[in-house]
Amino acid sequence: MFSGRPGNGELDAWFRSLMVSSSNQSGQAESGSPLPTLSGWKDLPVELLLRIISIVGDDRMVIVASGVCTGWRDALGWGVTNLSLSWCKQNMNSLMISLAHKFTKLQVLTPRQNKPQLEDSAVEAVANYCHDLRELDLSRSFGLSDRSLYALAHGCPRLTRLNISGCSNFSDTALTYLTCRCKNLKCLNLCGCVKAASDRALQAIAQNCGQLQSLNLGWCDNITDKGVTSLASGCPDLRAVDLCGCVLITDESVVALANGCPHLRSLGLYFCQNITDRAMYSLANSRVKTKHGRWDAFKDGLANLNISQCTALTPPAVQAVCDSFPALHTCPDRHSLIISGCLSLTSVHCACALHPHRAGRALLPNHAY
Repeated sequence: MFSGRPGNGELDAWFRSLMVSSSNQSGQAESGSPLPTLSGWKDLPVELLLRIISIVGDDRMVIVASGVCTGWRDALGWGVTNLSLSWCKQNMNSLMISLAHKFTKLQVLTPRQNKPQLEDSAVEAVANYCHDLRELDLSRSFGLSDRSLYALAHGCPRLTRLNISGCSNFSDTALTYLTCRCKNLKCLNLCGCVKAASDRALQAIAQNCGQLQSLNLGWCDNITDKGVTSLASGCPDLRAVDLCGCVLITDESVVALANGCPHLRSLGLYFCQNITDRAMYSLANSRVKTKHGRWDAFKDGLANLNISQCTALTPPAVQAVCDSFPALHTCPDRHSLIISGCLSLTSVHCACALHPHRAGRALLPNHAY
C-alpha cells in the first residue's frame, strides 16, 4: 500500500550517516557531559524522533515510521495529534481501522476522499480509541450510516469541528443524539445532509451547542424558519451560516439571525427566493458595538453575503446593506457581495466606488467550514 516505504537497508544507511555526522563533533554535550550513545534507530530519544518526522516526513512517513519497531510506534502514538489520510486513494477503510489503536492521542483527523471509501467500521474504530479527537472530516462518505454518528457521540465527546457534508444517509435522530453528547461543537458542516438537517435537529443544536460559530446547511431543503429561528436564539455566537438552497425559509430566518447573532460575518442565501427587502433592511439595521461602544464596520458585521438568484430583492434594500457594511464588495476580484442572477441589482455598488482607498483594505477570511 505504501510504495514510498523505505527498506531496512535505507534506514540503516540514514542512521550511519547520522552517526558519522555526530562523530565529527566534540562528543561532549553543552554541559560537558558525554553525549548519549546511539547504537540504532530504536535508541533515538522520543523528542528527537518526533522532530525528525515533523521536518522530513509527511503523514505517510509517520505511518511508515510507526511500523519500524514498537518503540517508534509507541512514541508516535503518544506524540502525533494531527493526521491526514487524503493521499490514500484506496483501502482507506482498512487503513483507518489499523491505525486507530496506534494513534490514540489524535486531535485532528482528515480522511478526505476523492471517492467514497469509508464504512461505519472505520469510524467506530476511531471512536473506540481516539477519545480526545477535536476535528474530523468525513465529507463525501456516502456509505456511512447512523452507526457512525452514534459511535462518535459515545467515543468523541470533545469534537469541536465536524464535516459530514454529503453524508446523505444520516438521520435527524442520530444527529440530534450526537449534539446531546458533543456539546463543544463550534463548526458543523451539514451541506447536503437532507435527512439529517431537519428543524428538529436544528432545535437540538440550538439547545445543546451554544458555542457554535459556523454552520453549513447548504441544500438542506427541508429546513424552515422554525429551525433557523431556534438557531439564532440558541447560538448567538454564530459567525457563518450557509442557507444556500434552503428554499422554504423566508425573511423570518434572516431577521432572527440579524437580531440574535451580533457577530455574523458570512451569510449564504443563494436561491432562497422567498427572501425580500425586509430581510435586507434587517441586516442593514443590525449593529455590533465594541465594549467601548464604538462600531467598526470593517471588523464587525457582514463581510460575505451571497444573495444570488434572490430575485425579489430591489436595489435600495441591497444598497442599504452594502452601505452599512463596507467590508462587502461588488468591485472586480473582491466579490464578497454576490448578486449573480439578479439583473435588477446591477446598480448596487460597494464603498470602493466612493472611497477608492478602501479597496486596499484586506477582507477578513470567510469563517465557513
